[in-house]
Amino acid sequence: MDQAGLQAIWLTVRLATSTTLVLLLVGTPLAWWLARTRSWVKGPVSAVVALPLILPPVVLGFYLLVLMGPQGPVGQLTQSLGWGLLPFSFAGLVIGSVLYSMPFVVQPLQNAFEAIGERPLEVAATLRASPFDTFLTVVFPLARPAYLTAAVMGFAHTVGEFGIVLMLGGNIPGKTRVMSVQIYDHVEALEYTQAHWLAGGLMLFSFVVLLALYILQPTGRRRGRVRGEA
Repeated sequence: MDQAGLQAIWLTVRLATSTTLVLLLVGTPLAWWLARTRSWVKGPVSAVVALPLILPPVVLGFYLLVLMGPQGPVGQLTQSLGWGLLPFSFAGLVIGSVLYSMPFVVQPLQNAFEAIGERPLEVAATLRASPFDTFLTVVFPLARPAYLTAAVMGFAHTVGEFGIVLMLGGNIPGKTRVMSVQIYDHVEALEYTQAHWLAGGLMLFSFVVLLALYILQPTGRRRGRVRGEA
């Protein structure tokens, strides 16, 4: 493994970790609102959240590049605040990755919140628990498996990104060149041995993630059936 490959691995892990943490912080209130609201806005918001599931990542990356570029509204705002431009920076990669991986975090959490139902919340309210206490002591423990799934899926999906990071971050060594882009560079240079090392590692990582989720999911369903019978 050469120095460029190690840099790409470290940057990929850093990007996936940062993206997952931001998604859990942003996705929790969003998923809670989607699970609880009966507003007509729920449909359009759900569609926007799920859009990356069918939208080509290059398309999303292109429009983010336009929005955050020097002539875009976001780019003009960041420049006026003295933050500079977000494209071709690590911060820009995080923003793009958060938007692209959002459904993989929000949807599992939303499903878990909807499955909890009203009864546990009503019991907590009768005990005079505040909404925040209710979430920490009732909702979060019941939704803990969903948080595990959301974190793993968000992290794994970010690790495998290519189109949006290439469009939004370019190919800057040590700054925006993640593993998927590094593999592309190796293949383009006919360096198949180095490409095999990185591609094989990603394939093994993906298999382990899916295997772990398939092992954990039947356990959760069995527990749900036992609780239902009780």
